Amino acid sequence: MECIFCKIIQGEIPSYTIYEDEIVKAFLDISPISNGHTLIIPKKHFENLYDTDLETLKHIEMVSIKLGKKLKESLNCVGITRLQNNEYGQEVKHYHMHLIPIYEKHEISIHYDKTNVEDPKEIFGKICQ
Repeated sequence: MECIFCKIIQGEIPSYTIYEDEIVKAFLDISPISNGHTLIIPKKHFENLYDTDLETLKHIEMVSIKLGKKLKESLNCVGITRLQNNEYGQEVKHYHMHLIPIYEKHEISIHYDKTNVEDPKEIFGKICQ
């Protein structure tokens, strides 16, 4: 079965598309965190960052800059948060980048249980053994 994003790309599911070219489609999230919350997805199905080719990733980066500026100008937000999940936390298993406009007095936070967070020196040792 195809994923929901593939169905959006194929036009089987409608979307509020704000940008599209031969490589990507960008549309408003149907469960937005803020006004203008946008998803950028490649038209070719890639599950996550690790299996997406570099040319596609570069293109997504360029489009995210272009759309970020457009969102700031048109919605008068004070900033854009970019978010991209891989594996755990990734609801749709099709690579996508979130552009989340941030407005004055708009608090965005990520809460983690820090009880098991180790000292950075210990983590450095594990990574760079």
